[in-house]
Amino acid sequence: MTQLLQFVLMKVKLHGGSAERGGRMEQCHLLMTTTPSPVRPDPADLYPALHSVVPSLADMGSAAAPMSVPSATVLFSENAACQGFPLVLEGEIKVSRSSGDGRSLELYRVVPGELCLVSSASLFRSTPLSALGITTRPTSLLLISPTTFGLWLQSPPFRDAVLGLFAERMADLTGLIDAVAFHRLDQRLAAALLGRGRDLVLTHQTLADELGTVREIVTRLLKRFEREGWVALSREHIHILDSAGLRGLASALSA
Repeated sequence: MTQLLQFVLMKVKLHGGSAERGGRMEQCHLLMTTTPSPVRPDPADLYPALHSVVPSLADMGSAAAPMSVPSATVLFSENAACQGFPLVLEGEIKVSRSSGDGRSLELYRVVPGELCLVSSASLFRSTPLSALGITTRPTSLLLISPTTFGLWLQSPPFRDAVLGLFAERMADLTGLIDAVAFHRLDQRLAAALLGRGRDLVLTHQTLADELGTVREIVTRLLKRFEREGWVALSREHIHILDSAGLRGLASALSA
């Protein structure tokens, strides 16, 4: 009887120890598989000129706290007063102008490490904004107040970065004007379809906005491309069948 009792107690201890070890292993597994919180980029790594500005981001405290906004958020509008200078940490801002008949023309996009020409021009001249800024994906950014932006311009590295931006964006806008004024729309549409993969999930209106034209013209050209066997069309979807054919048409842009 005593031997039986000892055997039962030994089994209980072994079972308890196994359960305890299993609990530890499960806890360890949970710790190992827990997804770490995403680390937001250091603004000074993306914008080295911030190392020399006064006041520094650290001195600004909560005024320099990043803000996160979802995709399709309007950050600034045409003819509105500029509320601040955006420094993109994650995501992307599309900057465009619109016409009275509803057409839109994309001017450029701002990604992490780049500066917004429209915002800086508005703050430089104390004039309303000349374009629309909208996020194309979830975006994290700092919004620097107009007063702080003016103080930062007294820092040569930051001022040089802003002036360098003007030179770069001017070259981009010159290329855009050249494309709009001197190249056929079918060539520009072919170029816009390339570099996005073989399956594009977007509307004809989105392409029309990017090209600064109306949806009906884009639809007509896409149907022509479909007859040529270059693309297959369905609702809000374009499948590239012959990228070489599109590239041949688009190559005239750089000729």
